[in-house]
Amino acid sequence: MPLTVPQLHAVQPRAKPYKLADGLGLYVLVTPAGARLWRFKYRHGGQERLLTFGRFPEVSTTKARAHRDDAREQLRAGLDPAAERRIQRMPAEPIAGETLQALALEWHTRQAGTWTPGHAHTTMRRLQCYVFPQLGTRPVRAIESPELLASLRRIEARGHLETAHRVHGILKEVFTYGIATGAASTNPAASVGRKALTPAKVRNLPAITDPREVGALLRAIEDYTGTFVVRCAFRLAPLVFVRPGELRAAEWREVDLDGAEWRIPGERMKRGVAHIVPLAVRAVAILREVHSLTGRGRYVFPSARGGNRPMSNAAITAALRRMGYDRDTMTWHGFRSIASTLLNEQGWNRDAIERQLAHGSDDEVRSAYNRAEYLPERRRMMQSWADYLDTLRGAGG
Repeated sequence: MPLTVPQLHAVQPRAKPYKLADGLGLYVLVTPAGARLWRFKYRHGGQERLLTFGRFPEVSTTKARAHRDDAREQLRAGLDPAAERRIQRMPAEPIAGETLQALALEWHTRQAGTWTPGHAHTTMRRLQCYVFPQLGTRPVRAIESPELLASLRRIEARGHLETAHRVHGILKEVFTYGIATGAASTNPAASVGRKALTPAKVRNLPAITDPREVGALLRAIEDYTGTFVVRCAFRLAPLVFVRPGELRAAEWREVDLDGAEWRIPGERMKRGVAHIVPLAVRAVAILREVHSLTGRGRYVFPSARGGNRPMSNAAITAALRRMGYDRDTMTWHGFRSIASTLLNEQGWNRDAIERQLAHGSDDEVRSAYNRAEYLPERRRMMQSWADYLDTLRGAGG
């Protein structure tokens, strides 16, 4: 049984510390001094780990359980909650002096305005995870190619081949910026060369494209018993097939329910170009449902931890896993592959499909001035697609 507030207020210290279980790995450690400390025990990578959430009553039962649930979502998404916490707590301010961390943070600050928020976050996270712990305090001019290669090979040794290549690319840009500003005289990352790294295996993100299996997925989504907000996001995803970050960070100011249209501003799109998503009748109905709960806030799908930030990647990935779809079968990004594959098979205009997927053209300037390209056809296509999904959903009886 979960602990109650009166029960926690009434606990008495003993000669030795003892535990009071709250459930799902969460417990209170009562110390001989009378402190009541929230702890969360879990396993990751075959090892037992422990997170601390503060002390009662400063941290309430509700807040402690929210911390636990957030950590459990991260675990279901394959993340280590303790590692995620360390990343969040890393200093945002540069270390004094011409260090690699100072240079990288300066570069990131200047570039972030030209990136989507998602790309800026991912780039910073890679720096915090793979660069700063080993090389952050090293003087920029003292770093040489063998040292960088050794650091990248440590990433490879963990099985993260593609990540090693991504970090390599980030380092090349950081040192290029350093040369331009005078902080560096050479680019040791450029001297490493891609062939010094193990080639990353290129594989498409998994997705279900057999119509019968798509129907089963849609029925599983309808039967999903998670939170109302996550369930609405899941039901909407197949109907709009935008990128995961574009959906989870959707804002009500972008949505015109009466006009059946969602306009995503350029700063939230991967290529920096505003995007129009025509909304089918079913999509509007789902958005009206969730509007009754979240419509007064900023985000359509706010985090369970508070409406001042959007739903997390961990939450939506964990929901797929709870439904029984592992990472080798289906990903959140897979809804885009489903739509692309089946709409092409149905004979829709390939250019209209590509525009609806927000894939850029070779001429980015032309693309920027043609946000509404093929819009009438795309409206018809999106409603036809929603009708087709209704057919698949009902095909299982």
